[in-house]
Amino acid sequence: MQNYQNILVINMMHIGDLMLVTPVLRTLRTNYPQARITMLTDKGLRELVEENKHIDECLLIEKHGRDNGIAGLWRYIRREIRPRHFDLVINLHRNERASAIAAFSGAKRIVGYSKPFFSLWFDRVMQNPSVAHHIGHGPWQLFPPFRYVPGWKHQVTAHLEVLQQAVGVEKIDDGGLEMWLPVAREAEAEQLWETEFAPEDKVIAFNIGASWPTKRWLDKYFAQCADQLIARGYHIAFFGGPMDREMVDACIAQMQAKDSGQLHIFTGRVNLAVLAGLLRRCCLFLTTDSGPMHIGVAMNVPVVTMFGASPVPGFYPYDAKDVLIRAPEPCHPCGQHTCPRAGEDNLACMKKITPETVMHYVDELLAKYEGQPACELPPHYGEYQCRVVDVQ
Repeated sequence: MQNYQNILVINMMHIGDLMLVTPVLRTLRTNYPQARITMLTDKGLRELVEENKHIDECLLIEKHGRDNGIAGLWRYIRREIRPRHFDLVINLHRNERASAIAAFSGAKRIVGYSKPFFSLWFDRVMQNPSVAHHIGHGPWQLFPPFRYVPGWKHQVTAHLEVLQQAVGVEKIDDGGLEMWLPVAREAEAEQLWETEFAPEDKVIAFNIGASWPTKRWLDKYFAQCADQLIARGYHIAFFGGPMDREMVDACIAQMQAKDSGQLHIFTGRVNLAVLAGLLRRCCLFLTTDSGPMHIGVAMNVPVVTMFGASPVPGFYPYDAKDVLIRAPEPCHPCGQHTCPRAGEDNLACMKKITPETVMHYVDELLAKYEGQPACELPPHYGEYQCRVVDVQ
């Protein structure tokens, strides 16, 4: 195994994508304890990794600000990347921006995922078997119609294979998804929790938003689950970003207990680190396939999630105590942002996952873990295959 001393890891995409890189950072630190390890990510995601104990530096890029466009990106590479003289660059997202940064980094060795043109500067290009492939027809498979082939390995597994096959890492140290909170954000979360809840309250987190409509479970179903849990004495905390507030309002409007003091709305009110601090105090997380789902996994919260368009093998919650529910529709997983089916078949993959089914597994996890807050549950190194339930 080559002795790298200055390593850059690149992933600048979304919340979940970045959380799924954290086992790579731990494995690199285990294999290269003396190396300087730098993580490059989007400025808006800094709180997910800036306190990570396995890195020495967090480089930030303003994708939608001064570093946007070809000129802005080139200036960023010349200003922040090339002067650091990296021994090794590992690119863990296959888009043009990340591929260009890796390709023109000036590093001694460049590996990972890449778009075709930029791959000319890579020493080893890896395919990403966790993401969907659209394969065309004809002798070079370049022409439509394209056949959708969903991913067949979890994203964490794919990333770790990059380390094994392209870097030569000998020991995989997969500690699951990890996140450390800045001290100020943890204090903010603690103060907010003490303001909203009594010490004896048992709180269940809800996240109903998702980046695609086809990833969203029906808001009326979330409303029914919330009503049942409030009737049993639980408190419900709605999370999500500012873009989710309209969805949350529509969901709450359908609740019988919409005016209950056991209902708490954090949607659009907290940043990612405070969100994590609140989640680690909850006893269960009912969520869509979304970035907050992966933060919840890192915070050790038992998760029940509903998968519609998302490919299960690639992005299931990376924790053995979690439950993923799916309806085996013939079109699942489609990977499409909007459902092309009409009438009652529209979003059938989500409609057929009923509140009764979801509540069965919610009750199962609440009983198994006795409603303890996630921060009091024991760690479980190496146990990351969640339970997948097919609706009959």
